[in-house]
Amino acid sequence: MAKLLFKLNSVPDDEADDIREILTQADIDFYETSSGMLGLSFAAIWLKEESEYPQASEIINKYQEQRLIQARANRQTLIANNEHIPYWQSLLATPFRVIGVVIFVLIVTYLTVSPFFPTLFSGD
Repeated sequence: MAKLLFKLNSVPDDEADDIREILTQADIDFYETSSGMLGLSFAAIWLKEESEYPQASEIINKYQEQRLIQARANRQTLIANNEHIPYWQSLLATPFRVIGVVIFVLIVTYLTVSPFFPTLFSGD
């Protein structure tokens, strides 16, 4: 029976490639489902044999621990070299996108709330 091993939604391509390579090197049989043309399906890596789950899970956990350590080290290096960009500065780098998102949120909020308060939003 197949067993879900690793969800691929919002996973960087390099991480997904590393997971595939690690599983192949460990001789673990797996298959992959994609998110489909519209990105609405469930992208994941599945094990063909449920009995391999403990070994595969342990391999992936070790890999992710190493990846976390490396990411933290990279971030500390960027901070030490004053190359780290704070979140608010990255927002300022794309002002039209931020304004667009804020306008979209306000419109959705208005459309969601206005039916409950018809006298407030009627303009009378």
